[in-house]
Amino acid sequence: MARSPEGLVFTGFLFLGMGIGLLLGRVAVGTLIGMGLGFLAMALIRARSG
Repeated sequence: MARSPEGLVFTGFLFLGMGIGLLLGRVAVGTLIGMGLGFLAMALIRARSG
């Protein structure tokens, strides 16, 4: 049984947003943007996999 990478994609976007937010001094904003992108990426993966 193959596992879907949805959780890893979400986590990756979340940490990427946190890191960018940390660099720009706006961790909360970066986290929310990362979460939004992560949820969109998860939806795309689910739609493609059926």
